[in-house]
Amino acid sequence: MINIPFQKIDWSSVEKTEHIGETGTSYWQTIQFEGLRIRMVEYSKGYLADHWCEKGHIVHCLEGSFVSELKNGKKIILSKGMTYVVSDHLSSHRSVSENGVKLLIVDGDFLKSPPADK
Repeated sequence: MINIPFQKIDWSSVEKTEHIGETGTSYWQTIQFEGLRIRMVEYSKGYLADHWCEKGHIVHCLEGSFVSELKNGKKIILSKGMTYVVSDHLSSHRSVSENGVKLLIVDGDFLKSPPADK
């Protein structure tokens, strides 16, 4: 466990990085601490992630809506004000956004779990 002193994050001063999806683009603003990552993420219209993710996240929808597709075929719709949480290795998921969305995503060591096949 690490100690993080009180601090504010002015997202307007955090650099945006571009990540190309299978279709569309995502833009990340990332704050990294030891064992903790906090991101402001925007998906463009028509975004489809280019991979299935197995990492754990806390994902809070700030604006718009998106679908979290699970590899087992289930689709979860999240819209403004909704949150999902999952630990590492407990689902394979990817994001799809028809009209664009803005998310706050938190992940890190506190969401670690052993791989599901062990």
